[in-house]
Amino acid sequence: MRRYILKRLLLMIPVILGVIILVFTLMYLAPGDAVSVILGSGYTEEAAASLREELGLNDPYLVQLGRYLLQLVHLDFGDSWVSGVPVAQELLGRAPRTLLLGSASIVVTAVCGISLGIVAAIHQNKWPDTVSTVLALLGTSLPNFFFALLLVLVFAYYLNWLPAYGLGGIEHYILPIIANSVGGIAMLTRQTRSSMLEVIRSDYITMAKSKGLSNRQIIFQHMLPNAMIPVLTTIGMQFAGVIGGGIIIETVFSIPGVGYYLVTGCNNRDYNVVMGCTIVISVTFSLIMLAVDLLMAAIDPRIKAQFAESGARKRRRGNA
Repeated sequence: MRRYILKRLLLMIPVILGVIILVFTLMYLAPGDAVSVILGSGYTEEAAASLREELGLNDPYLVQLGRYLLQLVHLDFGDSWVSGVPVAQELLGRAPRTLLLGSASIVVTAVCGISLGIVAAIHQNKWPDTVSTVLALLGTSLPNFFFALLLVLVFAYYLNWLPAYGLGGIEHYILPIIANSVGGIAMLTRQTRSSMLEVIRSDYITMAKSKGLSNRQIIFQHMLPNAMIPVLTTIGMQFAGVIGGGIIIETVFSIPGVGYYLVTGCNNRDYNVVMGCTIVISVTFSLIMLAVDLLMAAIDPRIKAQFAESGARKRRRGNA
C-alpha cells in the first residue's frame, strides 16, 4: 500500500505540471492586456511599455514559462499584479472558506443523495421512486448558477429569510451550500439507486431474507456496503466538482474564496493569481481522488487483496 501511495504522489507531479503549462498557455494566448487593467484609464504608451518590460510580458513565451516554473520550484506563487499582495498569502486566507463550502456541500450531497437513492431502490416503481427520479432529473437539468439565483430570489429577496451574499454567520453559507449540492445530489441519487438495484438481485440478499433478517439489517449490513464502490467513486468526483463548482457559487454569493479570487484574476488577466488558484485546485483534486482510491481499498477486500498480492510478488522478485 505504501508503494501505491508513493507511486500516486509521484504521478501527481506530471499531471499538475501539465495543468500549469496548459493554463499558462491559455492565459498567454487569450486576448486582452493586463497592463491596461493595472494602469487604469488614461495611461500613456510610454508607461505601458515600461510596465510590460518590468513584468516580463515582452519576453518570448518559453522564457516566460520557464521563469514561472523556476519560480514555483522555490514555492513562490509571486505577487498579484493588480493588488501587489503575495498570491500565497491571499490563498491561505481564502482557502478555508472554499474548503468549508466544499466540505459542507459534499456532506449534504452524500447524506441526501445516498438516502434518496436507497429509498428509490427499495420502493422501485412506486411513488417514492418516481419522486426521487423526478427530483434527480430536475437537479441534473438545472445549472447550479441558475438554481443559486432562484434561491436568492425566493429566500433572500421575497421571503427575506437568509442573506443573499457576503460573509458572516452560518446563515450566510446555507444558500451557497444548497446551490452547490443540488447537482451532486441528483447524480448520487441515480448512482446509488442503480447500484442498490444490482445488489438487491444478488443471491446473498435472497439468503439474508430467508434467514429472517430485518430490512434494516439487510440494507445497512449487506446491500449498502456492497453497493458503495461505485457510489464512493461518484462522491469523489462530486467532491472535486463542488470545489470547481464553488468558483461559480462563490461569485454568485460574493464569497471571497479561492474560486472568487480565480474569477477576479481571469478578469484582470492577473497571471500569478490565475496560476496560483489553478495549482491549488489541481492539487486538491488529485489528493481527493487518491483518498477515494484508498477508501475503496479499505472497504473492498478484493482491492486490498490485489495490493497485498502485488506487494508479495515484488518481495519474491527481490529475494530471488
